[in-house]
Amino acid sequence: MVSESHPRDQLPEPPNSMDENERVGDGSGGGAGHPDDVDYYTFLNIPRNATPEEINNAYRRLTKCYHPDKHTNPSLKADAETLFNRITTAYKVLSDPHKRAIYDSLGLKGLETDGWQLVARTKTPQEIRNEYERLAREEEERKLLLRTSPKGSVTIHVNATDLFNKYSDNYLEEFEGSGGSIFPSIEISGMSVVQSIESPLTLRDTAVLGGDVSIKNGIGSGSVHFSVRRIVSPVGWFEVEVGAGNGPTLALNGYRSLTKRIYFNGGAVFQFDQDQLVPGLVGTLSMQLDTHTIGYMTYRHGIGKGLNTTIVRSTPYSYTALSLELALLKSYISLSYVHKMEERRLDLRGHVKLGTFGWVVEYGAEKRISEHTSVSAVVHVGTPSGVYLRVKLKRAYQTYTFPIWLSDEFLPAPVFYATVAPIVTWALFKNFVLDPINRERKQRDKEKQREANKLINEEKRREAKAAVELMKATFSRIRSEEEAKRGLVITKALYGRFIYSQDRRGSNTDETVGGQRDEVIDVTIPLQCLVKDSKLVLHNAAKSQLPGFYDPCIGEDKQLLLQYLFHMQTHECLIKDSEPLRIPKPSHRVNTT
Repeated sequence: MVSESHPRDQLPEPPNSMDENERVGDGSGGGAGHPDDVDYYTFLNIPRNATPEEINNAYRRLTKCYHPDKHTNPSLKADAETLFNRITTAYKVLSDPHKRAIYDSLGLKGLETDGWQLVARTKTPQEIRNEYERLAREEEERKLLLRTSPKGSVTIHVNATDLFNKYSDNYLEEFEGSGGSIFPSIEISGMSVVQSIESPLTLRDTAVLGGDVSIKNGIGSGSVHFSVRRIVSPVGWFEVEVGAGNGPTLALNGYRSLTKRIYFNGGAVFQFDQDQLVPGLVGTLSMQLDTHTIGYMTYRHGIGKGLNTTIVRSTPYSYTALSLELALLKSYISLSYVHKMEERRLDLRGHVKLGTFGWVVEYGAEKRISEHTSVSAVVHVGTPSGVYLRVKLKRAYQTYTFPIWLSDEFLPAPVFYATVAPIVTWALFKNFVLDPINRERKQRDKEKQREANKLINEEKRREAKAAVELMKATFSRIRSEEEAKRGLVITKALYGRFIYSQDRRGSNTDETVGGQRDEVIDVTIPLQCLVKDSKLVLHNAAKSQLPGFYDPCIGEDKQLLLQYLFHMQTHECLIKDSEPLRIPKPSHRVNTT
C-alpha cells in the first residue's frame, strides 16, 4: 500500500552552522582533540589569514632556534633535526598556495587523500573542495556494495484490565469451585513483528525487502513486500513496490520538489482481493511557510478516503503539529506538542485528539539514554478506547513497543498508576542500574583513551622538553634584551588544568584543592622566546600546538596563567586555551599597594 510519511519525518534538517575553523577539524588542534593532531598555523604562531611574508618571517625566526647546525651536542642536534623537519613541513604546506588551499578547506585529511595528483594546481579553494567531495563520493560508492541497513520493530500487546476492572465478588464466588483465581489476570493479547532490509545498489538506487507477521486474539496474518527506489534527479525520486498478503499488491510512489518551497509526494496502490481490483490514490502537497514551519495537504481516494491538513512547526526547543482530518468514517482535529530539553536529552510530549470516534489525551516523555538508545513512556486516555500505557525502547535500528491496556473505560486509578509507575521505575533504574553503568563505562573509556594516547603523549612531552632545551640560548638572549630596555619579561607561565583556591596568585604546580591536583606545565621559556619588540601575540587556537608545549591533561579544559613584568610593573592574566592573547595590557597590571 502507499505509505504515508508522518509530517515530522518530512521536515528538512536544520542548516549546518559549522564555521570554517570547525570544518578544518583535523588541523585545528583543538584542546580536546587527539594528541596527534597538528595545526601548522599554531605551530608557527601565525593567524589563519597570514600573508606569505608573515609565513616566511615565522619560518626564519624558528629556524634560528632549531636549525641543527646551531647545536653541537649530539642529543640536542638530533632533537633539533626532528623539530626542524616539522617546521619545514609546515612551511612547505603554508607557503604553497595549492597545498595551503587544500589544507585550509579540508585539513590534513585533504592532503592525504588519494587522487590529488589529478587536480590542477590552478583550481580555487572551492573547486578543490568540490574535487575532494567527488573523490569522497567515489569512495562512498565503493562502500555501498558492502553495506545494508536492517530495520525492525516488535510490538507486544498486554491486556492488564483485570488489575482495575475485576469481576464482582458474587461472580467470582460462582467460579471458585471451578478453579477461579483471586489474583488478577495479565495476558498477552497480541504480537506483531516487522522487519526490513535496505540495501543501496548504487548512489541512485536502493532496494528494500521487508515483511510483517502479526497475531491478535488467536488470528494471525502476514505480508511481504519488495521495492526499488531510484533517484531520477536532484529534486525527485520514483519507487516501485510489489507485495503479497491479503492478495497481491502493486504500488507506485514518487517525490518531486516543485519549487524551492513546494514539494509533492504521492502514489497509487492496486490491491487484488479475490476477484476484484481495489485501487487507491494518495497525494501530499507540502509547502515551506518559514524557516521552522511547513504545511501539508494530503488527499486519499479509494482505500481510506479522506482529506488531511497539517501544519508543523519545529524549532531546536519545541515541536508543534496541528492536524485536521475529514473522512467519511472518521473525522478529527488534533494538536501535538513536544518540548525539547536537549541539555537533559529529554523530550516531553503531549497530544489531544477530538473526533467523531470520541476523544483522546496523551502525555509522556522520551529519554535518550545514549546516542543510539532511547526509552519513552506515554499515557493514553480516551473514550471509548480507555486507558493505555505505551512503553517503547529504541535501540539502533530496532524498536520494541509494549502497549499495556489498563482499563476499557476512563477511571482515575489506572490513570494515576500509569503516570506514577514509569516515573518511579525510571528513577530506580537510573539510580541503581544506569548511573553506575555509565560511570563505569566513562571511567573505562577515559582509561582506554589515556592508554591509547600514552605513547603519543609521552613522545610529545619528550619533544616539548627537547624544544625547551633548544630554546634556552634564545631565551637568555631575548630576556636580556627585554630586561635592558625595561620591556616584556615573562616571570611565570603555567599551562593546563587548574583547581582553584580562593587565592591563586603565587601558587605552584603542586597545589591540591579538595584532594584534586593541578595538571599544569611550566611554559615560561617557550613564551619568552615568542616575545618580539616587547610584545607577545597568541592566536585563537589551542596552545598545546606551540613549540615547547604539550597537552598535560587530554580531554580536560585548559587555561594559560601568565605573570610578567612590563616597565618593571607586575602584570598577571588568566585566559582560556583557545582564547587569543596580546600583551602587555594595562588591565593586567597588579596593584601592589
